[in-house]
Amino acid sequence: QVQLVESGGGLVQPGGSLRLSCATSRSIFSFNSMGWYRQAPGKERELVARTTIGGKTFYAGSVKGRFIISRDNAKNTVYLQMNSLKPEDTAVYYCNAEAGPRNYWGQGTQVTLSS
Repeated sequence: QVQLVESGGGLVQPGGSLRLSCATSRSIFSFNSMGWYRQAPGKERELVARTTIGGKTFYAGSVKGRFIISRDNAKNTVYLQMNSLKPEDTAVYYCNAEAGPRNYWGQGTQVTLSS
């Protein structure tokens, strides 16, 4: 059973920064790719950023230039550094890992922007 455990969410002011972490229960190399999704109230879950085992990265247009996805292979952890946060970034953020046809999800961590 694969477990993904997110941490790092919280309440932050617009313009601030947060770093989310996603720790996996097995080697990060066992996944084809890992990424972060988010779901705001009343909206569908959307892809925020993704990194592949080959090191390629993808960002949603709304976060490009502000968010950075990275990985620490030794710690089996993926990070999402979020800078210049905006009120519209408020959402529950989920870690995702793909291993062939299987998708694994974390429990989610809340990020709230409030002045």
